[in-house]
Amino acid sequence: MRKIYSPCTMRSALCSKKGFTLLEVMLALAIVGGLLITLLYSLNYHLTIADRQETVTVATMLAKGKLIEMEKGPASASGDFTDPYTQYHYTAEVKDSIYPGINELSVTVINGKENVKFSELIEKPKLGGKTK
Repeated sequence: MRKIYSPCTMRSALCSKKGFTLLEVMLALAIVGGLLITLLYSLNYHLTIADRQETVTVATMLAKGKLIEMEKGPASASGDFTDPYTQYHYTAEVKDSIYPGINELSVTVINGKENVKFSELIEKPKLGGKTK
């Protein structure tokens, strides 16, 4: 019986089992690339959410401050906030409510697409013992 030797049965440089094949390397790069794209997409998404929440939080604080200011002297007004909040705009309104002797104070703060509105009911200011 005759033995058939293949090139891999002989000790040759062709059959060395050291290293990775091109297919294995390409597959690994495809997996790592897919993971990186997913990671970057997720990071971008969460940074957008954090930026929006920061905008809403600042607008809420500014609206509450303007509402407290209006409680001292109710008057309708509109304008921009001072530095560092010049990109925020406000509209303050004083309206009669459906309840007698009560005013409705309303403050809307806008920054781009974000919009925060606060409303509050207060007693109408009295002049000489009578309500306005």
